[in-house]
Amino acid sequence: MRVDSWIWSVRLTKTRSQAATACRGGHVRVNGERVKPAHALRAGDEVRLFHAGRERIVVVSRIIRKRVGAPAAVQCYVDNSPAPPPRELTAPMGVRDRGAGRPTKRDRRDMERLHGRTSSR
Repeated sequence: MRVDSWIWSVRLTKTRSQAATACRGGHVRVNGERVKPAHALRAGDEVRLFHAGRERIVVVSRIIRKRVGAPAAVQCYVDNSPAPPPRELTAPMGVRDRGAGRPTKRDRRDMERLHGRTSSR
């Protein structure tokens, strides 16, 4: 079974193309080695996936060919991932009142500063 297809089948990524892109970008490791999307996956392999700002570490317990629902997908792997950071530690999002119109230049700069991006000045 292809590693990109399995990652998509067990719902670790939303699309198969996202899984293939993660493999090509070096964000997927099987048993400690970077792999290409077509790498053959077997039961017992450890898959490390860095996706959406979080590292997922799973051990393959069952190979499936089709995408399945979330309850069935969880039975196909053992999740050894570290717990996600608490919401209090993540960066706060800028929230505007509904109907406040377009953001002003000052609002845009404040939002960029909040997201960690600097202006090009």
